[in-house]
Amino acid sequence: MPNENQENYLDSLLRILSEKYPTKESIYEKLIYLQSRLSLPKGTEHFMSDLHGEYDLFSHIINNCSGVIHEKVDFCFGVRLTTEEKAEFCTLIYYPEEKIKQIKSRGLDTSDWYLKNLSQLLELSKFMSYKYPSFKVRELIPKNYASIIVELINTRPESESAQAIYHKKLLDSIVAIDSGADFICAFTVLIKRLAVNRLHFVGDFFDRGNRPDAILNLLMEQPDVDIQWGNHDVVWIGAALGSEICAATVVKNSLHYGNTDVLERGYGISLRPLIIFASNIYPDYEPIKAAEKAIEMIMFKLEGQLIRRNPDFKMESRLLLDKINFEKNCVTINGIDYELKENVSFPTIQRDASDRYSLTDDEQKIIEELQDNFMESSLLNVHLNYLYQKGGVYICYNGNLLFHANVPMNEDGTFKEITFDNKKYFGKNYFDYVDQRARQAYLKRNRADLDFMYFLWCGLLSPIAGREFHTFERAFLKDEETYKEPSDFYYDLIDDEKICNAILEEFGLDAKNGHIINGHVPVKVSQGESPIKANGKVFCIDGGFSRPYHKKTGISGYTLISNSRSIRILQHEKIADIKTALKNNTDIESESKIIELRNTRLTIGDTDHGKKDIYDEIIGLNKLLEAYQSGQLQPK
Repeated sequence: MPNENQENYLDSLLRILSEKYPTKESIYEKLIYLQSRLSLPKGTEHFMSDLHGEYDLFSHIINNCSGVIHEKVDFCFGVRLTTEEKAEFCTLIYYPEEKIKQIKSRGLDTSDWYLKNLSQLLELSKFMSYKYPSFKVRELIPKNYASIIVELINTRPESESAQAIYHKKLLDSIVAIDSGADFICAFTVLIKRLAVNRLHFVGDFFDRGNRPDAILNLLMEQPDVDIQWGNHDVVWIGAALGSEICAATVVKNSLHYGNTDVLERGYGISLRPLIIFASNIYPDYEPIKAAEKAIEMIMFKLEGQLIRRNPDFKMESRLLLDKINFEKNCVTINGIDYELKENVSFPTIQRDASDRYSLTDDEQKIIEELQDNFMESSLLNVHLNYLYQKGGVYICYNGNLLFHANVPMNEDGTFKEITFDNKKYFGKNYFDYVDQRARQAYLKRNRADLDFMYFLWCGLLSPIAGREFHTFERAFLKDEETYKEPSDFYYDLIDDEKICNAILEEFGLDAKNGHIINGHVPVKVSQGESPIKANGKVFCIDGGFSRPYHKKTGISGYTLISNSRSIRILQHEKIADIKTALKNNTDIESESKIIELRNTRLTIGDTDHGKKDIYDEIIGLNKLLEAYQSGQLQPK
């Protein structure tokens, strides 16, 4: 840009900025605030992965902030409260409405009970708000209660008698007008928001658990969230956007894992036409199993059509329907005949091998009805918009690289080149391409981009899947050796610190201090596996939140916590559901392990927000102040 044009551009920016800061005094005030804010401690970040619809456990972890609230209560009140009193107080914070209802049913909801708990909640709020500027604390308070709670936080009853009287009158008035329960609930919201500054989810809200809809509803209430899509998320996204094959896959998975409530009750997607159709095709099976078999065959047919029209996906090895030999009762794969399981039948498949991927008229009608149901679900569309608003394929945040599954790699540790439309992609530019195509699917909803969402769900070259699915083999073949699913070399290489450093540098991050955080592959803790790889460069935090995974992993999930002092990982051992928590004041049992302990506390000035947003604003304000002082612009 020529110098004269650049000067005019900068002058225009300064004039726009001067509308917001019309006087030197307004700049002084803002600069003092911004410079001071850079010295505050970095906010606490929590990282979770692979929730897989397990709402009860997720709800408890959100409410107890992965154990952080219990730690703060313990630190704040020490020996002033007994272990039992602290446990009951924590339960009140986790489940205020339910706990108050329980207290009322026992006739214990006295004025003294409300005053005691309001005082303790206020003390805890003050203690936890030290690392936040006052405006941020006010933003975190539920709006209807902000003015009174701010007033309570700012009073100093210990300093002099007038303040003590004023403080007592505020609390007495809250109880006197019967608003104690409301203010307790408001304080608990504030405390939970103070405990966690940012929530990161590295994929997979959907799958085995039956309440991913409730998880997303709860997540939408949280103030600061980012999401990296998992492969189970993108297949639901594809179904919501209108992909027939994604819709068939979602229905098949829900039927297989017995969690059809999320479809019918959660999102209003009726399975009745499918069940009626399937019961006629497979009369010897109970209705749900028949429906699974029917939609599975529709899925395989649609998958075959998709693979044939998308050679760039490199998924030809999944074309197996035309490899069935009905006379020999086998499937021929790479020249080897594999025997079919007993009682396998294919009533909707043409015997002509050239036409085995065509849907029957009835199958076409079923999938079109399901497609319409997914697209017309109002709640699913709300969640779809939220997943696009908050989500993406990856994010670089405060020096860490977050993604769900893998960076496609070659066996020698180099980045794998992947071709689409005769253009080659690898590393970061492949991730950027994938993200752009997924967003294009949302905007255009054409067949090519909707097909791409299915590729992301199950393609070996997909950075959100990273393995070749053998669903067909598991469903129809006897030989269990065929069930093994080839995976990207990334999963064998992430113990190599040099390769992890190369990945971080590829994404523009500092290899010395950065980390890779992903999920997707459950960590088998019971077999001695660790979520910490490459000397602490990589955290694989899929610990099996969903109950069906507990036997496989031996635990109930992970939460990775990064605060101003350390990085630690919480290994959740035992689930405390809401009923048990309320009855016995029990909490989830978690084992904490410190991974990194910093010599100096990280500040907001060390974060991305501080280095870029705040620092850029400081530069702009200083330039505006210079313009006022030099006479280039006249302050008001």
